[in-house]
Amino acid sequence: MMRGFGRTVLTALGLAAVLGGCSSGAFIDKLPGEMGEPVDAPARPVTPYVYPAVHDIPPPRATPTMTEDQQIKLENDLAAVRDKQETREKAATAPAPKAKKKPTAQKDEDADAQDGAKTKP
Repeated sequence: MMRGFGRTVLTALGLAAVLGGCSSGAFIDKLPGEMGEPVDAPARPVTPYVYPAVHDIPPPRATPTMTEDQQIKLENDLAAVRDKQETREKAATAPAPKAKKKPTAQKDEDADAQDGAKTKP
């Protein structure tokens, strides 16, 4: 029975030590300079940090939301602008068309020579 009591006491002391170690932030502030924070550490703010209000509901809108007709018109306008930009981009990145070269007179002479006569190697 004494053995069970000793384990309970040790468990309670161990739990207290572990939980006490988690809350050492306020304790470190009270330590002397050579034991606490370094000398060149910035000073802590006077007021604690305020976390943003996550669950607060924003105030109602001052302007009404768009109607379905306004939203469809806006989507069509955006699609038209997007298409216009895509055509401009394609025109800017497309290579310039190559000019066709006129056949030279020498090719015409070679073609006449091939009509029936064989050339000598």
